[in-house]
Amino acid sequence: MVFARKRFGQNFLHDPQVIAHIVEAINPQPDQALVEIGPGHGALTEPLLERCIALDAIEIDRDLAAELQQRLADRGLTLRTADALKFDFAALAASRGRRLRVIGNLPYNVSTPLLFHLLKARASIIDLHIMLQREVIERICAAPGSGDYGRLTVMLAPWVTAEHLFDVGPGAFRPVPQVWSAVARLSMQQTPAFAVDARYARVVSAAFSQRRKTLRNALRSLLDAEKIAACGIDPGARPEILAPAQFAALAAVVEDN
Repeated sequence: MVFARKRFGQNFLHDPQVIAHIVEAINPQPDQALVEIGPGHGALTEPLLERCIALDAIEIDRDLAAELQQRLADRGLTLRTADALKFDFAALAASRGRRLRVIGNLPYNVSTPLLFHLLKARASIIDLHIMLQREVIERICAAPGSGDYGRLTVMLAPWVTAEHLFDVGPGAFRPVPQVWSAVARLSMQQTPAFAVDARYARVVSAAFSQRRKTLRNALRSLLDAEKIAACGIDPGARPEILAPAQFAALAAVVEDN
């Protein structure tokens, strides 16, 4: 048995009811290309294999990978020992001849960069079913004006439809974490909900760098109050009340230096 390693942020899911709930939420079909990030000891991998013909899994821990390979390779598992942050999901989709459905109990310590890495491969992904720290899921799914709404929400908004499915208590894992987790479905959009370009990220980052500042002050290096007002937005407003499309409107009038 391979034990959890702190450097990989490992907490292994073991609760049968939670596992069954996740599998039902995914509802995998035999002809789909499923990819599991961080399969661990295979608690979710095995029931997924019962519902599909084949499954790719990405595991950074070589010892865990070897254990899973020995146990499940003959059941349709293709184990890839790799860092998901560096993995080429688009190439995998091309090799499978179809878009991917990505599943994972993601390590909390790399959750945000991993989400942005997956977003780069959005054309090759149908959806994500992910388990993360509950507060991260709440940020992803937050509405404008709420305390959880922020940069992560807005950056994902053009490309992702997010749904908070259910919460998972600490006792569902070994070792037991000190936080609650949650499962969400993120459906990738092939065309953005509104027009975005490279300036969008600059505006969102500046706006939320000090979220208690007004837009007039937070965006001072990018836009003056007159240009903000010309977009139909109050320069005295705080960024957390703006809808994502309003950030795109602001980005569209930023002048490239």
